[in-house]
Amino acid sequence: MSDTALVVVDMLNAYRHEDAELLAPNVAAIVDPLVGLIDDAHDRENVDLIYVNDNYGDFTAQFSDIVAAALAGEHPDLVRPIAPADGCLLLTKVRHSVFYATALDYLLGRLGTRRLILAGQVTEQCILYSALDAYVRHFDVVIPSDAVAHIDADLGGAALQMMCRNMSAEIMPASECLD
Repeated sequence: MSDTALVVVDMLNAYRHEDAELLAPNVAAIVDPLVGLIDDAHDRENVDLIYVNDNYGDFTAQFSDIVAAALAGEHPDLVRPIAPADGCLLLTKVRHSVFYATALDYLLGRLGTRRLILAGQVTEQCILYSALDAYVRHFDVVIPSDAVAHIDADLGGAALQMMCRNMSAEIMPASECLD
């Protein structure tokens, strides 16, 4: 049991959607810090690593199908470094928040989690809504600013400000999240 969980949000993406070409360069910029954060979480017994990913409307998909589709997508170079290792906790979601219609709240309760680090994509959508849902559930929220990707830079920046101001989220570099 630990009190901290790193939640990797929607990084398993085939990049075959309307905003993909706007998003992909921003994801490329976060891959290295995110890999460092994931590796750091793997190395610590007191941090749970949880991948929560959209099922893209395929309710028959196993998590392995989502990984395979992402690796066969337009930007496998953005997926390969962060693909979940064996033994990672894996959940699928159907909408923006990692909590909506998932077992995440129950899982975090079983793990004794009090602090959530939310990393991945998209800052002004899934990360923002997940941070709000975490906040209203009384979790301490941490956002690694260099390990979240935006579609729109202005909206991404505004989302980080809103999470800090309205949700008491700590905004910091990925390298400092587990210190």
